[in-house]
Amino acid sequence: MNTWIAIGLTVLGCYAVKLAGLLVPAGAMERPLVRRLAALLPVALLAALTAQQTFADGHALVLDARAAGLGAAALALVLRAPFLLVVAAAVVVTAAVRAIGG
Repeated sequence: MNTWIAIGLTVLGCYAVKLAGLLVPAGAMERPLVRRLAALLPVALLAALTAQQTFADGHALVLDARAAGLGAAALALVLRAPFLLVVAAAVVVTAAVRAIGG
């Protein structure tokens, strides 16, 4: 039953956040600082999620094949590769490092 309580609270929380966003006056969203923060927030959240998924294992920091794959993806991005090639580079490097036991 605790799972359903958690799901219900999550639903209510998501609805409250959505409602709060709709209640913000339009004039507040036109401020330059708010527009800049709204543009940068998704990038920051995605970077944090990527770092957490790459370097964390429970409560410990790890450096394994995922870090090598992230490095390969970063290099492909620096070289301005197409998105599918970036993903493919990360997958291939991660798989290769895991296959050789890294």
